[in-house]
Amino acid sequence: MTVSAESKCTGDALPDVGGAFALPTPHQSSQRLAAGWMWLSFAALVGAGFFALLVVLARTPYVSDLFPTVDFFRSALVVHVDLSVLLWFFAFAGVLWGAASPPRLLFLGWVALLLAVSGVLVVVVSPFVSAGGPIMNNYVPVLENRVFLTGLLLFACGIGLLALRGLLTIPFNRVGSGRDGGVLCFGLYAAAAATVMALVAFSWAFATIPFFVRGLPYYEALFWGGGHVMQFVYSLLMLVGWLWLATECGARLPLTPRVALVLFALGAAPVLFTPMIYALYETNSGANMGMFTQMMRVGGSLAVVPIGLAVVFAIWKRGYPDAAVRPQFAALLCSLVLFAVGGGISLLIKDSNTIITAHYHGTGGAVSLAFMGMAFVLLPKLGFRTPDLKLASWMPYVYGIGQLLHIIGLLWSGGYGVQRKVAGAAQELHSFGQVAGMGLMGIGGLIAVVGGLMFLVVVFRAMRARPI
Repeated sequence: MTVSAESKCTGDALPDVGGAFALPTPHQSSQRLAAGWMWLSFAALVGAGFFALLVVLARTPYVSDLFPTVDFFRSALVVHVDLSVLLWFFAFAGVLWGAASPPRLLFLGWVALLLAVSGVLVVVVSPFVSAGGPIMNNYVPVLENRVFLTGLLLFACGIGLLALRGLLTIPFNRVGSGRDGGVLCFGLYAAAAATVMALVAFSWAFATIPFFVRGLPYYEALFWGGGHVMQFVYSLLMLVGWLWLATECGARLPLTPRVALVLFALGAAPVLFTPMIYALYETNSGANMGMFTQMMRVGGSLAVVPIGLAVVFAIWKRGYPDAAVRPQFAALLCSLVLFAVGGGISLLIKDSNTIITAHYHGTGGAVSLAFMGMAFVLLPKLGFRTPDLKLASWMPYVYGIGQLLHIIGLLWSGGYGVQRKVAGAAQELHSFGQVAGMGLMGIGGLIAVVGGLMFLVVVFRAMRARPI
């Protein structure tokens, strides 16, 4: 059972869909804008997949000896992380914001897309045209050269402009009747507001970091606060995906629209403390960093846990769905599993080792799978073909199993003290447990890359042809 409805996102009346959480088919003008962001997200994943392969090979025992330097691994890791998290996630956020917005202020959306495309291109070519070593700071690792940083700035300007357009155009009021997708529109609105807050955090940090701070401490302080806020953006977008995919699969969620609305508001509320943290604590201080960590630790589960449990209950009651929506079901199921595993691993973090890497690969993989599932739903709504059901149904399991093995390998290795952000001889793999854990990490990573390539094939086939 697939539910579709004309939503108040476009200002039209809606049929009675029994409390379904579903975004509508966008207006034709909005379709073109959203399709542009879809192509950009597709391109970011192509680049991320290539650099992911290099990263995995550079950390796999014996194979890593074929690579010349540790800096090769670190440079590839920087570009991979930024493409596969920051650029892919926000490019797909552009798809959702573009599709959910009515056809107003479209020129802002197109200017935003142009800036974002320019930023992605500059980031990708920067290692080859400008000198500057990799800085392995958290959230937004960088290559310390002007070309790379210019690319990040261009992309940030594009996303900021698109989020601002979303705040000006996405309606979220009059929800709660259970007859529209207004709750999901509110979730997208909250994610856009959190995105603006993340940009405020980056700007505040840039303006207040002391001039004498340089290198890793500078970039750590610059991206720490805004990086934590971005995690709320990703979570909100993932929750939109969970609710929408569950509805597409025919599951009846044990949530009223009003309760879901409150949960989305709770999920976004912690980011409102961002200005207060910067006002009370110096940007590069341990107290500032500790407050942002506490904000995410306390506030990060306010919406994810109850909505996640509601979705699990709904799909358990629904059972295995019809063939037409099995790709969405597979993406939803694997996303829930990976997020649960990644979230559980966070409770084991005590040191700076690969357990941290296992945690964020779980949660990040869950966000990616939610986005992939939504892509399957959105492609025909944006004027493309319906994806190949057979390949699309297998893809989430291949990607999810690969990521799960990858995570288990990292967790295993972290238990033996293997440090994160190192490769080759610097990993100091002396015991069998260390070698076996990193070997499992490598195998799982390669399987996940295959799953990612399957997604790219599915999307490319659908996007290159006209609808039947």
